[in-house]
Amino acid sequence: MATVGTALGPMLHNRFLIGLAKSFGVILASEIGDKTFFIAAVMAMRNPRMTVFAGAMGALAAMTVLSAALGWAAPNLISKVYTHYAATALFFFFGLKTLYDAFLKKDEGEESELEQVEHELSDMNKSKSAGSMKDMEKRKSSFMVAMLGMIFSQIFLKSFTLTFLAEWGDRSQIATIGLAASEDVVGVTIGGILGHAICTGAAVLGGRHLASHINERSVAIFGGVMFLLFGAHALWTGP
Repeated sequence: MATVGTALGPMLHNRFLIGLAKSFGVILASEIGDKTFFIAAVMAMRNPRMTVFAGAMGALAAMTVLSAALGWAAPNLISKVYTHYAATALFFFFGLKTLYDAFLKKDEGEESELEQVEHELSDMNKSKSAGSMKDMEKRKSSFMVAMLGMIFSQIFLKSFTLTFLAEWGDRSQIATIGLAASEDVVGVTIGGILGHAICTGAAVLGGRHLASHINERSVAIFGGVMFLLFGAHALWTGP
């Protein structure tokens, strides 16, 4: 019995480290220059940085835990073999799609992620200021909004909500689900949160200066290659 425990210890430790490293790498490869990155960067230009960071990280941490839980539950409903190869296929899909967008997709006349986020936030502020008093009273009458407003600041809620909605269905969320289905769920969760913390921290500290100097094509190429490498590793190691 002691021999079995001694043998399982290093194996579990290795699975944890692999899950952590893969999740950390996937987040760095997919979140730098992504929409959530620019939301934090643009909001931090006009609002307290710590509040923006706390709201964004709250949303990203919640999304990471939720995604990892979904991935962890998947093998209990579907065969481990199927979930592993489905996750592997997702890595190859995202890798090839990211490289396709970087090299072949025409970007003439298309806005960058930074410009899209700036326009969306600007339109949101305009619509908010142009809203009638009647609409404002309706929003204020919402019990849930009022309670949240008493606990959290409006900037925190805005950062949390925008980040959570932008992250939902994003490739990093799908990748986290796939990783948790085939790797150690604790390692995947911790690696994902650490990766998000670094990306969001860089966005909040660097602001627009950092965001405007990011070469989106280079970041996309790096991300695509990372996804393909993880897919190849998953295919080589097997379920």
